[in-house]
Amino acid sequence: MASLLVIAPALMAAASTAWPTCVVAALALPAVVVSDVHDGLLHSPVLDLHVATLLVVSLLLVAVCRARGRSTREAHCLRAVSKAAQRVILRPLPRQIADLRVASVYRAAEAMAEVGGDLYAAARTPYGARLVIGDVKGKGLRALDDTAALLGAFREAAHQHPTLPGLAAALDSSVRRHVAEAGEQDADAPERFITALLVEFPADGGPMRTVSCGHPLPLRMRDGSVTALSGGTPAPPLGLGTPDPDAYQQDSFVYAPYDVFLLYTDGLSEARDRSGAFYSVTERGIPWHIADGDPEAVLRQIMADVLHHTTGRLDDDVALVAVQCVPPSS
Repeated sequence: MASLLVIAPALMAAASTAWPTCVVAALALPAVVVSDVHDGLLHSPVLDLHVATLLVVSLLLVAVCRARGRSTREAHCLRAVSKAAQRVILRPLPRQIADLRVASVYRAAEAMAEVGGDLYAAARTPYGARLVIGDVKGKGLRALDDTAALLGAFREAAHQHPTLPGLAAALDSSVRRHVAEAGEQDADAPERFITALLVEFPADGGPMRTVSCGHPLPLRMRDGSVTALSGGTPAPPLGLGTPDPDAYQQDSFVYAPYDVFLLYTDGLSEARDRSGAFYSVTERGIPWHIADGDPEAVLRQIMADVLHHTTGRLDDDVALVAVQCVPPSS
């Protein structure tokens, strides 16, 4: 019986923290003595062995609980810092920009990360509502540095350049300067680049305009179905392009009221199931819920579906932005 009492602190340690484990160990110690005395082992070395075993095991369990507690606290602090970084770098998008309803979601592949190499931003400018979504090459602090550099450049340049090709050229110049400065401390800096998609909904209500710098065009959701938009040849990623606006091709797309455009990073299109099959929104055959005028519902449905496809495991970060075009009277 006394041998079984050693299990009590182990069970408590598995389910709780150091202090409750100490309490259970303290209660188990006299119980071991009473049990051995009842079994006639008062003057037997077995009693000493049981007591010593209980004490050693309890001390080890308490040490494990304390270490686990420190790890848990550090993980909570890390997540809090990560969330703060996300709010500073990836600012929440406004839910409404002019006649557009906007929603966004970011899902990091790393369990403890909240932000990484995917990015998005939006700006209401004199030329219309402008958005950018992109994917930085690489991961870690270097990717976070590149993300911050591009978003800072976009938030300023989006208000200064009348055309999307001009904006793309300005962003490429900004990324090139950033990479050149980083090259003083990073020998691999010349290999850094950012794929990006610029989207504009003109202030005059004209067709949606896009400029792709190595990034996929949006998907259009209409009447429960999804269509992949196609355009001209994309420009090279930012940092590998040119400061000449004429090198950036602009595509235009006419849209109808309540259309939803889905901007996404390759973490969505390259998500795989256990057999290695890629995820494809256009091939899922799901009646996407867009009639209720809530792009957030669309993103919730897509994220739930892609996590089901991958059984909850993502190999890359996923950033999604849904933009719904609504009539001014809505």
